[in-house]
Amino acid sequence: MDLLEHKLRFEELNEKVGYTFSQTELLMQAFRHSSYVNELADQYLSDNERLEFLGDAVLDLAISNILMELFHDAPEGDLSKYRAMVVDESGLFQVAKELQLGDYLFLGKGEEQSHGREKPSILANTVEALLGAIYLDAGFERAMEIIHRLFAPLLEKVGTNDMAYDFKSQLQEYTQKIYKALPKYSLSDEAGPAHDKTFRVELSLNGEILAAGEGKSKKEAEQEAAREAYYCLKRDLDR
Repeated sequence: MDLLEHKLRFEELNEKVGYTFSQTELLMQAFRHSSYVNELADQYLSDNERLEFLGDAVLDLAISNILMELFHDAPEGDLSKYRAMVVDESGLFQVAKELQLGDYLFLGKGEEQSHGREKPSILANTVEALLGAIYLDAGFERAMEIIHRLFAPLLEKVGTNDMAYDFKSQLQEYTQKIYKALPKYSLSDEAGPAHDKTFRVELSLNGEILAAGEGKSKKEAEQEAAREAYYCLKRDLDR
């Protein structure tokens, strides 16, 4: 796809996002992957990594504001978990797929050949870069309006049983990648009559107990333990 065709397609993207850039270069930069810029070796051409850095902060602040309005009585711990559910790679990838952002990317030959337009990490980063560009072009209030609309399907599921997350699978993928180990689950307690039992499960990694969860089934207790462990590990790594 040549540059002119990209510009024509960006007009379609403006309609999908619900925003037209006054600084077109910001929009173009948001979709320039580092592999593309590195191949061109143009010192005046910037990739999207700085916009991604900015967009990450803008998104966190906007979602925090929105969650404060949606959940007036929720404690800080719950708000942090809800935000993490919305803005992690899975949520960003869903937004990117809905907008078909992969179609607009400028990629180097290597990334193009390795299906970079479909990679969750690249697409998630592109969402953040796009939001960073909108913030620079229009300011925070406008950026938050757009974020509210784009992330509405995810925000509607927060705090409900419809939140589409399998925390056991998510945690397993994460620990394999970061710690090269798998979590283990063990039933530590069960209480109550046969028709209304409560199960407690402990989760350990490399022999260390990281979290515990309770539920009306072992599966529910394991999911709760996995959720707690996942957010604890992510929080510690981000510090």
